[in-house]
Amino acid sequence: MTRRTIESIRRLYFRTTETTVERDLAQAIELFRTLPDERSRQQAAVYMDGLSQMRSEWRLARRKSRTARPRKKR
Repeated sequence: MTRRTIESIRRLYFRTTETTVERDLAQAIELFRTLPDERSRQQAAVYMDGLSQMRSEWRLARRKSRTARPRKKR
């Protein structure tokens, strides 16, 4: 079970996109919580951190693109 759970988190990490990152991270957190010991959590932590980083970067990019839009002249 532990190996499957880590593999599921890994799959989420590699398949996530900008549009699915919120859902994928939430699902990964639920899976992470089921891991029975610290060793298993350490193995999954790299993927969890990666998902979190992607979410942060994509959020920042969205904010920048919203503020970088040229204003319409009146």
